[in-house]
Amino acid sequence: MSKKVNKNTLVGEAVMMGQGVVQILMANGMGCLGCPSARFESLEDACMVHGMDADKLVSDINKFLEAEE
Repeated sequence: MSKKVNKNTLVGEAVMMGQGVVQILMANGMGCLGCPSARFESLEDACMVHGMDADKLVSDINKFLEAEE
């Protein structure tokens, strides 16, 4: 079964999918991954807070996860 994220995936769940996901989040401007509330926010909510495009972020993470298989 392949790993995949969507806009409702919690940031904490996404981070647990691999170090590469952390790098993608940070490269896209989400540098507050150590914040306790960040782990319980959805990717979409976190993108709204940071003014990011949730669809692009989800796509970038899923491309990375597919390449890892």
